[in-house]
Amino acid sequence: MPLPVKPANLGVFAVLVVAGLLFVVSATTARGTQLRTDRGDAVGFVRGEQARYAAKLDELVQLRREVDERTRAEAGGSAVVQRLKTSADALSPQAGLRPVVGPALTVVLDDAPRRATLPGSARPDDLVVHQQDVQAVVNALWLGGAEAMMLMDQRVISTSAVRCVGNTLLLQGRVYSPPYRITAIGNLEGMRAALDSSAAVQIYREFVNVFQLGYAVKDLGETTFPAFSGSLDLRYAKPLPVPSASPSAGPSAGPSVSPSRTP
Repeated sequence: MPLPVKPANLGVFAVLVVAGLLFVVSATTARGTQLRTDRGDAVGFVRGEQARYAAKLDELVQLRREVDERTRAEAGGSAVVQRLKTSADALSPQAGLRPVVGPALTVVLDDAPRRATLPGSARPDDLVVHQQDVQAVVNALWLGGAEAMMLMDQRVISTSAVRCVGNTLLLQGRVYSPPYRITAIGNLEGMRAALDSSAAVQIYREFVNVFQLGYAVKDLGETTFPAFSGSLDLRYAKPLPVPSASPSAGPSAGPSVSPSRTP
């Protein structure tokens, strides 16, 4: 006669089965590694990459200085080098490769003050400065007649890209935390008017009024911007090579993909 199964025994058996499944899923997901990574490792990696970038930047500045010295030395005896140097000197200010002096203003954007609970129906994203907020200020200043610009301690040129990584800002290999400072040299009245009329900046200022994000505009008077000293290399996406069809492949090998066809 089979022994009766008690409900308590069934409960214990079910718990053991669920626990076993959890152990299997955890082991399969981890694949021998930690499921929870050390945040310190990520911070250390970022700091290490910043130090490596700074070292490479110093090397680049030195190499550029040597190129300039050799160019000046060769220009005296070569009409071709002299002509190229004259053309490069004429384009350097527009490329941001020369210092700029003039009246400037600065715009400071900052996250809302930390608080224990979120106000009303606010989300955490509502209380921090985003990439589009910084970009809105940058675009408005250019539109208002900015002749030169700096974001934090770097010159902004035509190839500069502002990107957000979490709650930090990435610009030309360097990572910054708020408050973010955008400084521009140019017509002060025109730049202030452009900030006031920008729809994107006005949206940010509405969040300033509601959630106390930081927004401040201040005239700096006569200011000097250094020349851009970073890399001028252009980085762009490249199409993947299209595999060639095998000579032995017949009509049944399938249609080939045209590299010029857009999705």
